[in-house]
Amino acid sequence: MNAYATLEHRFARLSALGDAGGILGWDQQTIMPLGAADRRAEQLATLAVLSHEILTATETADLLGTAEQGATQLAAWQQANLREMRRDFTHATALPPDLVEARSKAASACEIAWRQARADADFPAIAPLLAEVLTLEREAGTAKGAALGLSPYDALLDGYDPGMRQSRIDTLFADLRAEFPALLAEVLDRQRARGPIRPLDGPFPTATQRAIGQRLMAMVGFDATRGRLDVSTHPFCGGATDDVRITTRYDEDDFSVALMGVLHESGHALYEQGRPRDWLSQPVSAARGMTLHESQSLIFEMQACRGRAFVTHLAPMLREAFGRSGPAWEADNLYRAYTHVEPGFIRVDADEVTYPAHILLRYGMETALIAGDMKVADIPGAWNDGMKQLLGLDVPNARLGCLQDIHWHAGSFGYFPTYTLGAMAAAQLFAAAGAAEPGLMDAIGRGDFTPMLRWLRTNVHAKGSLLTTDELLTEATAAPLDGTLYRAHLRERYLSPQAEDGR
Repeated sequence: MNAYATLEHRFARLSALGDAGGILGWDQQTIMPLGAADRRAEQLATLAVLSHEILTATETADLLGTAEQGATQLAAWQQANLREMRRDFTHATALPPDLVEARSKAASACEIAWRQARADADFPAIAPLLAEVLTLEREAGTAKGAALGLSPYDALLDGYDPGMRQSRIDTLFADLRAEFPALLAEVLDRQRARGPIRPLDGPFPTATQRAIGQRLMAMVGFDATRGRLDVSTHPFCGGATDDVRITTRYDEDDFSVALMGVLHESGHALYEQGRPRDWLSQPVSAARGMTLHESQSLIFEMQACRGRAFVTHLAPMLREAFGRSGPAWEADNLYRAYTHVEPGFIRVDADEVTYPAHILLRYGMETALIAGDMKVADIPGAWNDGMKQLLGLDVPNARLGCLQDIHWHAGSFGYFPTYTLGAMAAAQLFAAAGAAEPGLMDAIGRGDFTPMLRWLRTNVHAKGSLLTTDELLTEATAAPLDGTLYRAHLRERYLSPQAEDGR
């Protein structure tokens, strides 16, 4: 018990260091002056190395061994916490300190340079920095894979989604890929038969969009005393424990981009704000993995807030905020606008039906990049070919193509598949919540997310990392992760008789 108590103290220090890095990272992506980039990279690398030194110290190894010998004396939450400590230790000890520092510095430098390269649609400008990031991620994947008995890609994936493996993703995605072309074609045919959507004419002032976004954040349950909303090139949720920072980006010609982005990131933030408070400084309090994290963003953005019930509630709010009226601003037309399907270049702006195609493309490319079957120089061509094959689009430039996402430039290889895995989990969780809370849809139609958030708090957020992803989903939904309900949800929303009249 003494060894375990000492470990809790040690991991609380690691949590505090992680929080400091989270705030510095948020600042870097939102308001940091560009002239501070080199120094910020040093600061973040120093925090990463300090955390690595604490986590991989001989004393930590000795304490883990002693605590594990007496694990049967620990309560269930303590045993789970010890398991997560060991997992973190195993991942960390697989990497030498110089690799930890090099990865952090390379990712920081590439991420900063990516912003300008994206704005200029200049892939050659970023290619050398991205090549360095990729080389270091391959090294990390190889080292972790040797320690964990996994392939390099599975080892990187395990850092984002514990226990998930490429072989399982391949199976889940195969069914989706097989259904996708026919589903998309049928949805587009159905839309064309219904005629055009009435346009929502702008401009829509950023200040008004921000005010609506903050109102929606409060509506879904975001605690503004423990978080805030800002602007960044790429929307994200970050920050620190009890200081959850979310961002969006604004387009004065299309308010839906920012508002749905706010709802997406609010879902992430609610997960963070709902973590078990008794364990906040410990690994067992952390969100289980990115599949579940993305399920929480998508259960709000896609499952609940693109449904007809919520759009009916949203319509008068938008009319009042923007000072608009007329048929275009009625719920029927707004619902059609929010569920309009059209192949597009940008993943974060994609509709619910075409979104998986963006993930299938990125997943196939990043597995090839880590395996060494694709080089950085091959990225633009492979990207453009994939977009043509999956969505029939000719990519005009790198800004709308392979430079649109921050992930690879920030060293996040293994993250992309969790978006669509999260969509699958979101469909399971939303169906289970609706069965458990019979008045759920009526409440959402009133703008009342209390029943939904209460169910999620109990069945997802408060669990932290007590359970594995499949254990949590099985307890909450009576099944492990599966794509069946997700594919059924897409057919129901976009192809059912109810979809014809916008219900």
